[in-house]
Amino acid sequence: MRQNACALPRRVLARTPAAYVQAQRRSLATQAQATSLPLKDYKSITPLYYKLIQNLTNVRRILGDRPLTLAEKILYSHIHEPERTLASGGIKRGETYLQLKPERVAMQDASAQMALLQFMSAGMSRCAVPASIHCDHLIQASQGAEQDLERSIANNQEVFDFLESAARKYGIEFWKPGSGIIHQIVLENYAAPGMLMLGTDSHTPNAGGLGMLAIGVGGADAVDALTGTPWELKAPRIIGVHLTGQMNGWTTPKDLILHLAGKLTVRGGTGSILEYFGPGVFNQSCTGLATVANMGAEVGATTSTFPYTPRMRAYLAATNREPVAAAADRALRQGFLAADEHAEYDELIQINLSELEPTINGPFTPDLATPLSKFGSFVKENGWKDELSAALIGSCTNSSYEDMTSVADLARQAKKAGLKTKVPFLCTPGSEQIRATIERDQITKELEDVGATVLANACGPCIGQWKREDKKDEENAILTSFNRNFKSRNDGNRLTMNFLASPTVVTAMAFSGKLSFNPMTDSIPLPSGESFRFTPPRGQDLPAAGFTPGETRYYPTPMPEPQPETEVVIRPDSQRLEILEPFPSHFGPGSGNERGLELPPLKVLMRVRGKCTTDHISAAGPWLKYKGHLTNISENLRQAVNDEGGDVNVAFDHEHSPAESETDTIPAVAKRFKARKQPWALIVDENYGEGSAREHAALQPRFYGCAMIVARSFARIHETNLKKQGILPLWFVDKADYGRIGAGDVVETLGLADLLQGRNTSDRAIRLRVTRRDGETFEVPVRHTMSADQLKWLRAGSALNHIRAQISAVDS
Repeated sequence: MRQNACALPRRVLARTPAAYVQAQRRSLATQAQATSLPLKDYKSITPLYYKLIQNLTNVRRILGDRPLTLAEKILYSHIHEPERTLASGGIKRGETYLQLKPERVAMQDASAQMALLQFMSAGMSRCAVPASIHCDHLIQASQGAEQDLERSIANNQEVFDFLESAARKYGIEFWKPGSGIIHQIVLENYAAPGMLMLGTDSHTPNAGGLGMLAIGVGGADAVDALTGTPWELKAPRIIGVHLTGQMNGWTTPKDLILHLAGKLTVRGGTGSILEYFGPGVFNQSCTGLATVANMGAEVGATTSTFPYTPRMRAYLAATNREPVAAAADRALRQGFLAADEHAEYDELIQINLSELEPTINGPFTPDLATPLSKFGSFVKENGWKDELSAALIGSCTNSSYEDMTSVADLARQAKKAGLKTKVPFLCTPGSEQIRATIERDQITKELEDVGATVLANACGPCIGQWKREDKKDEENAILTSFNRNFKSRNDGNRLTMNFLASPTVVTAMAFSGKLSFNPMTDSIPLPSGESFRFTPPRGQDLPAAGFTPGETRYYPTPMPEPQPETEVVIRPDSQRLEILEPFPSHFGPGSGNERGLELPPLKVLMRVRGKCTTDHISAAGPWLKYKGHLTNISENLRQAVNDEGGDVNVAFDHEHSPAESETDTIPAVAKRFKARKQPWALIVDENYGEGSAREHAALQPRFYGCAMIVARSFARIHETNLKKQGILPLWFVDKADYGRIGAGDVVETLGLADLLQGRNTSDRAIRLRVTRRDGETFEVPVRHTMSADQLKWLRAGSALNHIRAQISAVDS
């Protein structure tokens, strides 16, 4: 049921432009001095607000000029040709597919490889929108920033050369290794209120901290924007989060999203945008809001956003983007960057920040939320050792100047008391700009003085790039300010429990070494016999002396012109990079399919039990080096739990030859099926594919011959990635049917041909005929979420095949 902001007290209504002006006058944001940061290409980073507002006016005319949420305004202002796109009527949230024109694409080095390989095969000479590549995922943490960066560049030179040469050829901004994490750099350089941007990483929504819609996608989705093809998204539901009150003491924006993750769970935001509003928004720094938006991915949200605030304006000014701020001010005065009064939300959540307390989430899932005051009891109840083995802060979620000055305050307090951290304390700056600024302002020294190791400006341990030498195959607990904590994610050890918390709580607990330590109430004994207690930390959101850029050799030339004569560097014998071959269609001549426009008979490879994230399907860590080589990385299809037996990475082959075993690893059995030219299907559980945006989790099964996956439910990004690669995702109508289909059964579609030919457009047009190994036959009702364009992708074999055919038709 939709909830109208009008039903709330008047003070709950979204801020209007007039309220913004009043808030600006009393803003408490630190006034940063003018900086010496490199000049920006303001034309490429400033949304064309007048065009967006004009487009939105056209959409309003079609919709009947009803009040809109902020998320709707931004989304609908980017609709491609609204008169044609919306010709069939209005927009139904959760049902209508929108054709959108994003303004920018950002890619990190691991996912950029496959995105660029796909873009290159489209045959274009330049990108249709501004784009950037960020080298952050391939840098492994081990000894410290300088050594780690030098070693990682040497180990990944081939990939970096490929990315840089492709960037030069197509006019893409290339941020070199050492420049920082994609999301921090986007916030510092490209994000702008009201913009729509795609990024090939699930935490792209981080940029929502500047009042925009930044959406994480797979590489094939990015190719839509890069080729100028309208990007398709089902109109999301809008969840309103109304914030009142003000955070006190130890509470931070990280605690807000940790608390909300506990309320919504990892599935609660699926298919929805989180839109925060209310007076509590205006008390938060821009980078604090970015932290909240970043972890919206952990509840499955499409993205998160906030109304334009004075502190966003201050951040734009501090990062040398005054012209962007001035343009946003004008757009706000026209009513664009805030929700309309009486706008309706599909769900409304009320949070009083004054009542919020620090929260710790985990282990093994980011939605298991425990208030700090109860965490010690939680540890005891579960029988875990009251022992912390490492503390890690930074990453794209919490590496802002405000975060670092807050933890430095705690470091100063501890140093004065003669304390040093009792466990390894690793700190990851989010960007070269942050690293250089905190070094100039003595923050780095204050952290190192109490035992911190400062790592390279990169993702590092947050994504599994951590060469950890201790606690191997041993149960242990780490505390991090990261965003995700699935098994094996950080150090490759399935027994490592990662608890997520704010940087300040992580830092304080590093001095105790105990999980039960509560810095709000507990003291640390000193050698003198006295005790020490922290006072609540104080941070500064913007540096008084302004930001400093640091090593500008890491930075790109803004908006470089394409150099078409550049040869993209891929060695013929490379084990890291491989030219993509188009996936074949499941239908038509050469497919071997005798069922026309129905899928061929599919053998069920396995039934997957329980949580199966993209980390399970395609793990990161040591496999990151094969992101550009589909054949090699497909060996990585190995972490799922088989529901028929409960084993990890075990699949059955009931038609094996005498020379083969009945069971083998998942990739080994998948390769057997491929060798026999036997297309196959998977049966999977709830929220299949949650977590990272990595499209390899779709590419790898497709490479081995997967044609269909039937789930109790899907995570949004992964379901789209499957569609892009020509795999049909279907949802059980009756979730109990999941247990009726097992390995070796044969599944056939019924009704797909009618759907592909437009004779039946119902979401329940398809049924499945199942033939069990014992000969029993029965039908299972399923539903699909395929749009008209997505059906074209399926018929062509992939979205890229369809795009390539369209470009060829235009050229000819």
